[in-house]
Amino acid sequence: MRFLPQRRRFADLNEQEILALAISSEEDDARIYRSYGKQLRDEFPDTAKIFEGMAEEEDGHRQALIELHRKRFGDVIPLLRREHVAGYYTRKPVWLIENLGIERIREEAEGMERDAERFYLNAAKRTQDADTRMLLGDLAAAEAGHQKRAGELAEEHLDENALQSEEVQSRRQFLLTWVQPGLAGLMDGSVSTLAPIFATAFATQNTWTTFLVGLAASVGAGISMGFTEAASDDGELSGRGSPWKRGFASGIMTTLGGLGHAMPYLITDFWTATSLAIIVVFIELWAIVWIQNRFMDTPFFRATFQVVLGGALVFAAGVIIGGG
Repeated sequence: MRFLPQRRRFADLNEQEILALAISSEEDDARIYRSYGKQLRDEFPDTAKIFEGMAEEEDGHRQALIELHRKRFGDVIPLLRREHVAGYYTRKPVWLIENLGIERIREEAEGMERDAERFYLNAAKRTQDADTRMLLGDLAAAEAGHQKRAGELAEEHLDENALQSEEVQSRRQFLLTWVQPGLAGLMDGSVSTLAPIFATAFATQNTWTTFLVGLAASVGAGISMGFTEAASDDGELSGRGSPWKRGFASGIMTTLGGLGHAMPYLITDFWTATSLAIIVVFIELWAIVWIQNRFMDTPFFRATFQVVLGGALVFAAGVIIGGG
C-alpha cells in the first residue's frame, strides 16, 4: 500500500526554501490575475485592466525575489509550491471563481492579497532568525503594497460611469444566463404538467400512479427543456452566456416545477394529497409572478393575470379530462 508523502511544515523550511516558495506563489498569483483579465476583457474591459495591472505588479515582485535568490543562493531555485507546505494558504481554482460573476472575482482577488500578507506576518512572528524575520517582513510589506496598488489601479481604471456600466452589464448577463432560462423552465414545468398529473389523479384516484406519472412528466420535461435550451443558442452572437449554464438552469427548474405538485401524491390519502397539491400549485404560480415582477420588470397585475389565468385553465382541463 502506497502512502501520499506528507507535506513539509513551514517551520522546517530553510531561508532558501522560503524564498523559493515566495517566488512560486508570486508566479501563480500573476497567472491567476491574467486569467481573470482574459475572462473579463470582452464584457468588463475596465476591470480587466485592473487585473492585468496587478499581474504586472506580481511579475515585478517575482523578479525582485529571483534577484535576491540569485544573490544569496545562486541560480538554481528549489521546486517548492503551496501544495508542498502544510498550513500554507491556498488558491481556489480559476474555473471555480470565474463563473461566479465579476463581484466574486474582485472579492477573491482582495482575499488573495490579504491571505498572503497575513501568512507572512504570522510566519515572521514565529521565526527566531533575524534574516528570515526580515525576509518575511519584506514579503508581508510587498503583499500590503499589492493591496494599495490594486486600489490605485481601481481608481485609475474604474470611474463612476465605468462601475455603473459594468454593474448593468453584470446584471444583464445574470438575467440572460440564469434567470430567463430558469423562469422559462419553472413556467413550463409548473404549468405543462398540471393537466397530465391532475387528469391521472381524478381518473385513477390512485396516489402512487399519479406520483409516477408526475415524476415521469417532470423529469422528461426537464431533460427536454434543458437540452433544447442548450442546443438552441451557443451564446456567441446573442451574448446569453454558456449554453450549459442555461440548459442546467432551464432543466432543473422545469423538473422542480413539475415535482412540486407531484410530491404530495406520496401521501396515500387521495383527497389529502390532492388538496396539498392544489396549494403547492398556487405557491408555484405566485412564485413565477414574483420572479417576473422582480427580475424581468413585468408589471405585477399583468404577470398575475397571465400566469394565474393560464395555470387555472390548464388545471381545469386536467380535472375535467380526468373526471370525465
